[in-house]
Amino acid sequence: MDNQKVRALGLCSGGLDSILSGMILKNQGVEVTWVSFETPFFNGDKAEKASRQTGIPLIRRDITDIYMDMLRNPKLGYGKNMNPCRDCHSLMFRLAGQMMDEGGWDFLFSGEVLGQRPLSQTKQALRYVEKQSGYDGKILRPLSARALPETDVEKAGLVRRRELMDFSGRSRKPQIELAKNLGITNYPSPAGGCLLTDTNFSRRLKDLFDHEDRLVTSDIHLLKFGRHIRLSDTVKIVVGRTRGDNQSILALKDDRYLEVDAVGMGSPAVLVPVHAGPEDVRLAASICLGYTKVDRDQESQVRVKSDRGSEVVRVVPVEPGTRGEML
Repeated sequence: MDNQKVRALGLCSGGLDSILSGMILKNQGVEVTWVSFETPFFNGDKAEKASRQTGIPLIRRDITDIYMDMLRNPKLGYGKNMNPCRDCHSLMFRLAGQMMDEGGWDFLFSGEVLGQRPLSQTKQALRYVEKQSGYDGKILRPLSARALPETDVEKAGLVRRRELMDFSGRSRKPQIELAKNLGITNYPSPAGGCLLTDTNFSRRLKDLFDHEDRLVTSDIHLLKFGRHIRLSDTVKIVVGRTRGDNQSILALKDDRYLEVDAVGMGSPAVLVPVHAGPEDVRLAASICLGYTKVDRDQESQVRVKSDRGSEVVRVVPVEPGTRGEML
């Protein structure tokens, strides 16, 4: 078969494994395209860099809405933190498969390596992903293909199986050696890029899921910044740590929040839900003061701003970490 006519669509994170899998197929004459799915938890910036480096075209697609539906209730639950890796991969392959059907690609591929990750890249996990995606037999993993059962892609002669790899296990040495042989010298470290594997972020996300039924994207982005302090089941405040934090927090503020800051002195920006009662607002103001240099027993002015205007309250500071649950 003339491989120049074979087209493959691959999931790309931008890491070395993604780069190698794309280059292996490209070197067989396959017309390769990458897709990078994006959510508030991961983006396609590294994939964009890999695309520029290799010349492999990249499609970036935001899947936040459908991803959030899955994340609320993944079929196989979560990993160590809030990472639903197997159901995440299933969803991505299902969406990529729909793109494949619409765009005329012949098969899907990824940079997954058998046994590299104990939860999501075992043989059982890879099979689960294939079946749940709806594209069983159409998914090729070039780095581990010869260590896995032959796919329909290989049986049909769309690729040459003998030129695929048989990598397995957690060692990165085979990939590094292959990169050297392919002339690939510039690639990111293997550190994870998904916020759902981060313990602190996951704790905040779980708290948000436990207390909010309806979310908007800015709610997720807000979890990345500042201190999050839960005052009650219905009220959580966000307190900036640095000037950059303050800027990021205020950029995400909308009409669902009040803005609190100390008058006439450097202070963190604090966001308080508009439905918070007067006592919670005063407590938030006191917590704001607690992160300033004002004397602990000195009553000071704190400004409370909403879309309707602002008012000033006088409160004494609360010692940081002594009120509310720090998330």
